[in-house]
Amino acid sequence: MAVAAPQTTGAASSTVRDAARVALIGNPNTGKTTLFNRLCGARAKTSNFPGTTTASRVGRAALPGDWIAEIIDLPGLYELGLDVPETRIARDVLSGAGLYRQPDAVLVVIDACNLTRNLVLVGELLAYDLPVVVALNMIDLAQGRGLTIDGQKLSERLGCPVVPMIARRGDGVDEVRSALARSLGRTPPAQAPAVGIPGEGASIEVLTNWADDVMAYSAGRPSAPHARDPFTERLDGVFTHPALGLVVFLLVMGGLFYTLFALATIPMDLIEATFARLGDFAAQVLPEGPVRDLVSQGIIGGVAGTVVFLPQICLLFFLISLLEDTGYLARAAFVMDRVLRRFGLPGHAFVPLLTSSACALPGIMSTRLIPDRRDRLATILVAPLMSCSARLPVYVLLTSLLFPRQPLYAAACFAACYLLGALAALGTATLIGRTWLRGEARPMVLELPTYKWPSLRNAVFTAKDQGLAFLQTAGTVIMAICIVMWWLSAYPQVPPPERAVALRAQASSATMSDAQRDVWLAEAEALEVKASQRGSFAGQLGRLAQPVFAPLGFDAQLTVGILTSFLAREVFVSTMSVLVGGSGDAEVDVGVIERIRSATRDDGTPLFTAATSASALVFFVLAMQCLPTLTVTRRETGSGRYAFLQFAYMSVLAYVAALVVYQALRAGGIQ
Repeated sequence: MAVAAPQTTGAASSTVRDAARVALIGNPNTGKTTLFNRLCGARAKTSNFPGTTTASRVGRAALPGDWIAEIIDLPGLYELGLDVPETRIARDVLSGAGLYRQPDAVLVVIDACNLTRNLVLVGELLAYDLPVVVALNMIDLAQGRGLTIDGQKLSERLGCPVVPMIARRGDGVDEVRSALARSLGRTPPAQAPAVGIPGEGASIEVLTNWADDVMAYSAGRPSAPHARDPFTERLDGVFTHPALGLVVFLLVMGGLFYTLFALATIPMDLIEATFARLGDFAAQVLPEGPVRDLVSQGIIGGVAGTVVFLPQICLLFFLISLLEDTGYLARAAFVMDRVLRRFGLPGHAFVPLLTSSACALPGIMSTRLIPDRRDRLATILVAPLMSCSARLPVYVLLTSLLFPRQPLYAAACFAACYLLGALAALGTATLIGRTWLRGEARPMVLELPTYKWPSLRNAVFTAKDQGLAFLQTAGTVIMAICIVMWWLSAYPQVPPPERAVALRAQASSATMSDAQRDVWLAEAEALEVKASQRGSFAGQLGRLAQPVFAPLGFDAQLTVGILTSFLAREVFVSTMSVLVGGSGDAEVDVGVIERIRSATRDDGTPLFTAATSASALVFFVLAMQCLPTLTVTRRETGSGRYAFLQFAYMSVLAYVAALVVYQALRAGGIQ
């Protein structure tokens, strides 16, 4: 897509050029995303490459000389000759094939600590006869290992500009902008051709030999990957150890989840207070009637039940981004590869499974990178068992109900939810490997990136992107479902019960204290709310399906929440907030969690007891409650039977597990 140059004023306006397209490319873990964020900042958006489900980021960068560059961030890859989706996309973009517009220049990011390997990709790019700028990133880490790279000599051998830089600190970014502007404008004239570069279609062996020669000329030694300091070796010895590495992984994840609860409380309270004021304001300014109830209870109250968990979601992705930048997540992948292979999953499945912890949709789509069909199908079937971010609001709610004002226990329970989902995925993979999809998984080759300080800038952008995506969902799908649920819970209107009418009559006529009058009016309102809920469409639907879920401890209200969440898991919190929200204005000031915690059954007993909350939590960990996931499964497998199998298996698994938990707790005396 073309991006128009911004307008300027004065004499400079006549020199503004149209946007030029720059392809940003590099090996994984070279700091490519960090440089993209430095160049484009918030002026970026995410979309899919034409005709694919592979996501791309496109942003605008202002360059010297009134250039406006449109930067397209290509997938990380090692070689252009591999037959995998990301390399096919990169080749099509670089050559301008099909729907793609050929770039005007290429910006390739290489790791100074692994120069020989990175130069293989540079050699392939130089064969495209496009202006190339090389960003020599992590030069500080290379120098710390005693490796000195002469940028001028490297530039002479490559025949293109080479800019040493430290992307995470922003050092050298301005020089990259200037080099891009010169390459796009071809002023000054292009440098001499690269020395001895292999031609197009050269073998990897030839390219590697050439890269070794370039390395020896520009850095005085043939190779850099072995220049590792003892401290790094000791860290890897712990992080990749079969036993210690797994312990560290569990400790890191546990600390991450504890941080979610410990730091997100204040912003959650602020959000709840803000929506409470909005609901109160709407109730005051709107005339009494259905519109006021819809706005204050259905829309504001329903959306508040989901948006209140925005701090946890943003904080989660912020922390994950920091872990990824440090290089630890690659070590975690190495440790988990040993585990996955024992359960019949390929090592390549780690990326889809890790992605599924954010959302199963891109996780399932990323299984296209798995070469073997059997391995790909096995990964698709188990991916939704990994706890995705859509489950996060439900986990936070139910763990908070189980352990109020006990963040340590709540964090442990929260982490246990993720562990249960992962164990269920591994157990299911074993079952699949011995029944429907027999065979052994292929081994995985994984590169361990260098350790480095994480980029706070990257983490903030990641948290922002995920938060905006969550708010977009809350503002569209969730709001629509909230409106529907409000209507189902508000209509048809039923007359108040006789007991409520009598209480109101007595409160208005009898001589009594204000405190006693308030008690009678509160009891009357509670009876009216219960009668309204029971007679509503939602109440009728819940009572119809409730006998099926009664052995799990669910009443009609909770059953409605479970059924609606099959459309989207995160709707559960909003649905429960609407169902138990009541009709009085005073209800608006009650926090979402406290309001749901105080919900009662028809007989007046508490709804969310410890046994019921635990049962519901286990059900949500294991159940398939996302229609879009089933749609993607059908598309990626090419058959509806796998989607049906996925839904049926996960539903039965969730029901049986929740049944066992509820009945076991009840038998143990825990209500």
